[in-house]
Amino acid sequence: MLNVISGKEIEAEILKIISKEAFDRSTENKVSEIVLNVKNRGDGAIFEYTKAFDNIEINEFSVTDQEFKDAYSNVGRDFIESLEVLGKNITEFHKKEKGSEWFEQQDEDAVVGIRNIPLGSAGIYVPGGRAKYPSSVLMNAIPAKVAGVPRVVMATPPPIDPHVLVAAAEVGVREVYKIGGAQAIAALAYGTRSVAKVDKIVGPGNIYVTIAKKLVSYDVGIDSLAGPSDILIIADCDAEPQYIAADLLSQCEHDPQSRAILVTDSETLIPRVLKEIESQFKKLKRQDIIKGSLDDNGRIFLVHKLKEAIDIANRIAPEHLEILVSPPQKIFEKITNAGAVFLGPYSPVAIGDYGAGPNHVLPTNGTARFSSPLGVYDFVKRQSFLGYTKGALNKIRKFSSKMAEVEGFDAHKRAIEIRFS
Repeated sequence: MLNVISGKEIEAEILKIISKEAFDRSTENKVSEIVLNVKNRGDGAIFEYTKAFDNIEINEFSVTDQEFKDAYSNVGRDFIESLEVLGKNITEFHKKEKGSEWFEQQDEDAVVGIRNIPLGSAGIYVPGGRAKYPSSVLMNAIPAKVAGVPRVVMATPPPIDPHVLVAAAEVGVREVYKIGGAQAIAALAYGTRSVAKVDKIVGPGNIYVTIAKKLVSYDVGIDSLAGPSDILIIADCDAEPQYIAADLLSQCEHDPQSRAILVTDSETLIPRVLKEIESQFKKLKRQDIIKGSLDDNGRIFLVHKLKEAIDIANRIAPEHLEILVSPPQKIFEKITNAGAVFLGPYSPVAIGDYGAGPNHVLPTNGTARFSSPLGVYDFVKRQSFLGYTKGALNKIRKFSSKMAEVEGFDAHKRAIEIRFS
């Protein structure tokens, strides 16, 4: 299932991984048509797309109080307890991300500083389709709530699983819309009769959702353009093959396009991992998805030294990076490009997916080179301010006027000098 690659072939495979393909033009044209149709026709277009894509006819997009009540009656108490424990972990982690405001009196005549202002509204998109994702509700909504966003709304394809609705209610999101796909992104971006527009849209989705977010990003904030999930594991000869196999398989069950990579310097580890993958695979439910992922995007890189693994990881910039080396710290301190890092044999990616604390909305497709996990900072605007007296302005008057003169902006220079005429 996984291709074993070594020697000079590794470089060719890395180049294949890190070279991105542009969005398919025909798909982008289809999404553009959906977005424009919703922007121009609003609810009417959404009704049509919901019937066409979800095979459902609905007269009202908003989830009612009765639907929330019904959802609670269809989930167990153990699930609600799980939401409470995991939600608390995520909340406590994100509270530490709140940036500090600052105010400084430079002298008696001048003050400068930064204010943190929560966004007025945020729309979270929770995918449906292949699976249900109550964990994505927690990961998207909680940092927005911690940031102090007063209006957090959710859009997700119908029919909505009761676990997803209960998760929304438990984190205080009661404005929920039964809308999926590109039409949901357009509704949140531009507003309709039923849906008031938001300031920012976050949350992963399929290729239609991703392209729609790209198209509306001129008019509304977005978090990122998410691609398929990926995992890279660095392991030495002492790593447990069972754990490696389980962790690779866990990410492959997301999507046939998911990517799973093992990098090791141990030739003896590879057959043991392959044997475990074959054994564990037979017991899993989502075999078609997993097989597609492993066949197309599963790789094992056999390197001479683990130092090479560090370079490979930083070049690929994986969404999830596991370091199954003892001790992991020496490798970890040299990792600069990874969405989230998991240290040691008892820190599987799966625990990060559900609620150890850090967010599971992570940069994909190598964007960890310049992007960060979703956090409180995604829901806050930083606003600078200054207050000068005439005396303070006079101290930098000559220098500012000179800069305006060099740049050829005489109106700028006059705006400064007129205060001393």
